[in-house]
Amino acid sequence: GTSRQIPQTIIIGVRKGGTRALLEMLDIHPNIVVAATEVHFFDWDENYVKGVDWYRSLMPFSYGNQITIEKTPGYFTSPQAPERIHDMNSSIKLLLILRDPTERVISDYTQVYYNRLESHKPVQLFEDIVIKNGALNTKYKAIQRSLYDVHMEKWLKHFSLDQIHIVDGNTLIKDPLPELQKVERFLNLPSRIMSSNFYFNQTKGFYCIRSDGRERCLHESKGRPHPLVNSTVLEQLYSYFREHNAKFYRMVNHSFDWH
Repeated sequence: GTSRQIPQTIIIGVRKGGTRALLEMLDIHPNIVVAATEVHFFDWDENYVKGVDWYRSLMPFSYGNQITIEKTPGYFTSPQAPERIHDMNSSIKLLLILRDPTERVISDYTQVYYNRLESHKPVQLFEDIVIKNGALNTKYKAIQRSLYDVHMEKWLKHFSLDQIHIVDGNTLIKDPLPELQKVERFLNLPSRIMSSNFYFNQTKGFYCIRSDGRERCLHESKGRPHPLVNSTVLEQLYSYFREHNAKFYRMVNHSFDWH
């Protein structure tokens, strides 16, 4: 009695915003099934040309009362993804998880830094990438990805605001349950996720998941220590994002506790 369904909900981003944590936590819900990997269907042309049937073939089997969710953080910043998703299903519900844009930049750098170390490639200090000739390097991809207003504008051309639920990534990590209950309501699902599904792991410094008698934590690549960033550089980043954040708050009729 199961079949593979095109997702009724997509986690569209943002990279290093907490998309994996959100997906794993939603997977607790009996009415949700999740795609195991990031599919990159709507943002990579070489996948998009394979067609919707190929996309569906990568989804998990589900019952009629279950919602299929896939997450690919690259969608949020992709110029093509909004229109392509709309073409597939104009009434789809989208989940967007965001965190303080400066923190996201540092987290983005940290991931690349460790990946390069593991591949024995040369690494650069954060400050050497972010500052060029004494000024903020606004062309740095990690900074570009944190311009939430610029990207959101493209999504709002194709979807109404009530189709996009924004999850506060900073809150999800500190206190997951209220954020997940908001998602349950947004997806019109019965309330099934409870505080007993989470426990705080002192070693890792974040919440882990308990469900079906099993305990699981996010991969060790999550929650890596960030570099200590020069306070002047931090202030430059805060200052640069301030106006973009204010514009974003106006767009979505909601403020966040960001710098």
